[in-house]
Amino acid sequence: MNLMPDFDEMVNEEDFEDEDDVVEISLHGKQPIPIHGSTRKTTSASIQLKPKKPRKIGPVDCFFTPEPEKELTERAYVRIARWIYDIGIPFNLVNNESFAPMIEAIGQFGPSLKPPSYHMIRIPYLKKDVNHVHKLMKKHKEDWAKGTMFLESIDASSYSKDANKKINLLDKFVDKIGEDNVVQIVTDSAEANVLAGKFSEAKRPHLYWTPCATHCLDLMLEDIFKLPNFKKTFEREIGVHGYIYNRPSLLNMMRSFTQLRELVKPAKTRFATAFLTLQRLYQQRNNLRKMFTSEEWTKSKWVKEPQGKKTAQIMLMPSFWNHVHLALQFSCPLVHVLRMVDGEEKPPMGYIYEAMDRAKEAIANAFDGKEEKYKEIFEIIDQRWDIQLHLPLHAAGFYLNPSLFNKDPNAAKDKEVMIGLYQCISRLIPTLEVQDKVCAKLAKYEKAEGLFQMAIRQRSTRVPTDWWSSFGHETPYLQKFAIKVLSLTCSSSGCLHSKKRNRLAQKRLNDLVFVKYNRALKRRYMKRSNIDPISLKDIDESNEWLIGRIENELVFDDDSLGWDDVAVAAEVEESNQRTRSSTTKTTHQQLVDEEDEWENEDEEEDADGYKSNDDDGGDEVLHADDDVY
Repeated sequence: MNLMPDFDEMVNEEDFEDEDDVVEISLHGKQPIPIHGSTRKTTSASIQLKPKKPRKIGPVDCFFTPEPEKELTERAYVRIARWIYDIGIPFNLVNNESFAPMIEAIGQFGPSLKPPSYHMIRIPYLKKDVNHVHKLMKKHKEDWAKGTMFLESIDASSYSKDANKKINLLDKFVDKIGEDNVVQIVTDSAEANVLAGKFSEAKRPHLYWTPCATHCLDLMLEDIFKLPNFKKTFEREIGVHGYIYNRPSLLNMMRSFTQLRELVKPAKTRFATAFLTLQRLYQQRNNLRKMFTSEEWTKSKWVKEPQGKKTAQIMLMPSFWNHVHLALQFSCPLVHVLRMVDGEEKPPMGYIYEAMDRAKEAIANAFDGKEEKYKEIFEIIDQRWDIQLHLPLHAAGFYLNPSLFNKDPNAAKDKEVMIGLYQCISRLIPTLEVQDKVCAKLAKYEKAEGLFQMAIRQRSTRVPTDWWSSFGHETPYLQKFAIKVLSLTCSSSGCLHSKKRNRLAQKRLNDLVFVKYNRALKRRYMKRSNIDPISLKDIDESNEWLIGRIENELVFDDDSLGWDDVAVAAEVEESNQRTRSSTTKTTHQQLVDEEDEWENEDEEEDADGYKSNDDDGGDEVLHADDDVY
C-alpha cells in the first residue's frame, strides 16, 4: 500500500494520452477486437471507444485490494535502503538493537503514519526519553553494583587544566553518589587530572584513583615509537602514506595492486592507529614492492619526482621492512591489551594484571628469551606500568578471577598479588569486622571448598562476576567484595563537543549523551549472562606470525629471485642489522635526509579519481574492513 508516492515511482501521465486505437464491439456478444492504428469508419454495428486513463489508487483501496506480502516487503525494504543512502549513514545501523522495534512499531500503526517533525524529535520526545531512562535507572541507583551507569556529561573546557576546579567537580559527584558507593575514580594522565585524583584519594580513605589504562598503554606505544630507529620508520611510513594518498591516480594504482585494501587503519588512539597502519603496510609489503617495480610505475610521471624516488627507495629497502617487523613484534601484544581494556562489553579489571604479564612474555618469546634484544622495551613498559598503571586493584582483580587464579598453583604465594589483595580489602571495606570475615573465607576460595568445589568446571566458561553471583553464597561478604572489584572498568572515555561541528546546546547535548550511553549500558547489563569471559589467548598468539627475522623473501613463489636481490640491483643500500638494545653503532649510506625528510607539498594532482583518506575522510576506511579495531 503506497500512500506517499516516491519520486522514483511517479507515473508520467503523458504515457496515457489519447491514441487512435479503435475497439470493435460486436452486437452478437463476441469479444472486442482491437484494431490498432485504424483510420476507417465503422458500421452501425460497431462503436468507437477510446481507452480510459488508469484510475488513481487512494488510501481506501489498500483495504479492499491488498498487494501480495512479498511485494509490500520489497517496497518497504527499498524505501528503507533509499533513506540510508540519501543521508549517508553506515549500513550497520540495521544491526542496532533499536532498529527492529522501530520498524515493528511503524508496521503496527498501519498506513497513513505521518513522520515526526524536526521539533518533535529535538525537544519533546528527547525529554520523554530522558525521563524514561531516569525511571530505568531508579532501581540501579538503589544498588550501584548493577553494572555501569552514565550520570552526566560536563563541559570542562573552562577548567581542563585547573586542578582545583577538577577537585571540586569530583567532590560534587562523589557526594551525589555517596562515598560508600564509590570504588574508584578513573581519569587520564593529564597533570591536572592526576593532581585532582590523588587529592581525592587522600581525602577519601575508602576509594581509589586510577589512571586510564587505555591512555597509559597508548603512552607506552608512544615511548616505543620515540626510539630512534622506530621514530625514523614511523616518519617514513607517514611520508609514504601521504605521498600515495595525495595523488588520486597513484592511489588508484596502489589499490589495483593491493586488491582494494587500504594502508590506513584508524583506531581509537593515535599510536594504536600508527601500529595498525604499520601492520597493514607490512601485510601489503610484497604488493607495494611489486607496484614500485612495475611497468605502470616506471612509465609514470612520479618516477621522476624527488619524492617519488624517495618513496620507491623506501619501499625497496630491506632495512625499512626489518624495522617495521621489529616495531610490530614489540607493539602487537600491547595493542591486544589496549583493545581488551578499551572494550565496552566486558569489565577488564580481573584480566589486566595477567594480560600485561602475557604481553611481556609474548615479546620475550618473539626473541627466544634473549633479554638483550628487548631489555630497552621492557624498561619502557615497566616504567609506565609500575609507576602509573599497576595498582592494588589490578592484583586483587587477578586473585578474584577464578579462571586465572586457580590455574596458577603459586598465585596464593605471590607476594605482589597478596599484598595488593589485602590493601584492597583494608581500603574498600570500612569496618574491621567485615574485613576479618572476608579474610577468613579466602582459604575456602583458594582450596575450592563447599560450593566452590562444584564451580570448578565453570571457572573458564562464566564471566567472573556471574561466577561469584552463582557460587559465592556461602561466603556473602567475600562474594560482595569480589563482585565490587571485578565489575570495575580500567579506562575512562570522554565526549568531545565542538561548536564548529555541532550547534547543540549544552543541555541538549547532555540529554542526548545521557540517553545514548545509559540505554547501551542497560542492554549490556541485561545480556551479561550471555557474554563469554575475556580470552587472553589472542595476546599469547599475537606475535606468532612475526616470529623470527625477515629473510630474503621471494618476488615470485616459483622463482629464486628475492627482494634483497632487487634492492641490490636498484642500488638501495641496507643498514647492518642490529637489535634495539645493541650498543654497537653502524654506519650506512643515507638514502633520505634525517631532517625534514618529507616536505609539505601543497601541490596535489587535480584529476578525477580516489580522494585522499588522510583528513576527515580517513575514518571511512574503517567501515570497509572486516577486521575493525
